[in-house]
Amino acid sequence: RLLRRVLRVAGAVPAPGGPARCCPWRGCSRSIIGHGSPGPDMSQLLIVAHAPLASALQAVGAHAFPQCTATVQALDVQADEDLDALEVRLRAMMGAGESLVLCDALGATPCNVAQRAAYGLRARVVTGVSVPMLWRALCYAGEPLDAWAARAVAGGTHGVMQVAGTRPQNQFHRGHGDASLHHHDQ
Repeated sequence: RLLRRVLRVAGAVPAPGGPARCCPWRGCSRSIIGHGSPGPDMSQLLIVAHAPLASALQAVGAHAFPQCTATVQALDVQADEDLDALEVRLRAMMGAGESLVLCDALGATPCNVAQRAAYGLRARVVTGVSVPMLWRALCYAGEPLDAWAARAVAGGTHGVMQVAGTRPQNQFHRGHGDASLHHHDQ
C-alpha cells in the first residue's frame, strides 16, 4: 500500500479520475492511456537473464510501474537451451524498433546471445541488471537509444552503495510501556 501511495503522489499510479504519466520523476506529460502493446517501430525493453531472473525482474517492473508493462519483455534462459534457437527468439522479440536489452552478467550465456542478436539492429545491450537499473530504464524509455542505455547504466551504478547498520536518522526504539508513546513529536 505504501509503495502505491508513494507512486500515486509521484504520478506513476493514476489518481482517481486521472491518467498515469509515463515518466513521473521527469515531469513527462505523455499519458500512458493509449500506449498499447509495442508496435514494430516502438522502443522496447527486453530483460534476458538466467531463469527465473528475467521474469522476476519483469514482475518487479510491473509492480512499480504497471503502466509500462506493455513495452517490457522477459526471456528466461534455461541451462540446456540451444544458443542458435535463443538468438532467433530474441531477434523476433526485438523486431524492427529500438531495443534496450538488459542482461544479468557479462560473458554469461544470456549476454552472449543478446550481443549476437543485437548485432546489426537498433539495439543496445547493458549487463549487470538490477532493480535500480530497471526502474531507471522504465522512467527514461522515451529518450534516444544511446541516452536511454546511459540512463540505465547510471541507474545501476547509483543503485549500488554501502549503507549503515543503524536506524535511519538515529531514531531509538521506545518500549511498549512507555508513556511518551502518546506524544506526537515530529
